[in-house]
Amino acid sequence: MAEHAGAAAVSERPAGHPPRSADAERLHRQRCLAATLRLFAELGYEEGAGGHVTARDPVHQDHFWVNPFGLSFSLVKVSDLVLVDEAGQVVAGTGRVNPAGYQIHSRIHAARPDVVAAAHTHSVHGRAWSALRRPLDPITQDACAFYEDHEVYADYGGVVLQAEEGQRIAAALGGAKAVILANHGLLTVGASVGEAAWWFVAMDRCCQVQLLAEAAGCPQPVSAATARAARAQLGTPGMGRFNFRPLYEAVVARHPDLLD
Repeated sequence: MAEHAGAAAVSERPAGHPPRSADAERLHRQRCLAATLRLFAELGYEEGAGGHVTARDPVHQDHFWVNPFGLSFSLVKVSDLVLVDEAGQVVAGTGRVNPAGYQIHSRIHAARPDVVAAAHTHSVHGRAWSALRRPLDPITQDACAFYEDHEVYADYGGVVLQAEEGQRIAAALGGAKAVILANHGLLTVGASVGEAAWWFVAMDRCCQVQLLAEAAGCPQPVSAATARAARAQLGTPGMGRFNFRPLYEAVVARHPDLLD
């Protein structure tokens, strides 16, 4: 379904902006990651100890930063994040890594060098829609951002504790920005933490809207040409970053301790 993959280079900086130093880029990703987790807690995406958001390290690009297993999203600070290597070992920070999170995210980061961040949680509407094992339809302007740029992994194989299952999920994602995991939930990616976070929020809301629309009647999609044109405007990496910015600023204002 996805027509295009992301750029080959890993970068969070918009075109025309000077690059950050490696240390500054790492801190930027960590701050966005901690803010995303706080935001996801506020939106009700947390489900016990489940759910994980990762950010590739800008220097050790086969390593990623992730929320520690078992710590509430609502409490995560920059200093709580852990760095995980390609073998699943925590090499910076204290805490454990979610075993399923490692299997999923390590395979996605390995398969997609353009991906800086990936988000997967057990949101209510994402889980409900995933049980239908169908892609979203372009029934709203917002849903058009995902038109022909998301996939469905249609085989639920249980908790992802084996590398092979993580590889199958990465293969199903392909070059898209998101994949619906059957009977499980949503997973989104981006060339920045902000993109991956925004696509998750937007996709979960699109799932909610389509569930509501189908419960009320027979929603009518827009044409393929119109959906593609809307995606070209609304589904770009720049729009993902732009839409995340006010969410980031607001959550930091509400929870300044997340930057510690």
